[in-house]
Amino acid sequence: MDIISKIEKEQMKSDVTDFNVGDTVKVHNRVVEGGKERIQMFQGIVLAKSGSGLNSAFTVRKISYGTGVERVYCVHSPRIERVEVISRGKVRRAKLHYLRHRVGKRAIQVKSAD
Repeated sequence: MDIISKIEKEQMKSDVTDFNVGDTVKVHNRVVEGGKERIQMFQGIVLAKSGSGLNSAFTVRKISYGTGVERVYCVHSPRIERVEVISRGKVRRAKLHYLRHRVGKRAIQVKSAD
């Protein structure tokens, strides 16, 4: 094993929540404001997952006051407290970028996997 892969293995989190594209998740993110630190939550649908290993990331989208908001999070970032799965989605695509063009209820409509 080379040096780079050893360093990457040390940086990876061991308790990563299992979620997929189409799931509704709540991301608990640490925010530092001045000298204080607090947890800020961002709830939305997972549009895409990309990368592998330490470089893996996922995109979460929500509609806030009629405007679409997307955030990209690194899975192994120390800023992420935890990822909580609210509901599982049943989708047939690896990337859900078509949801960007939807408006209203259709923008958040992903079938649940019951």
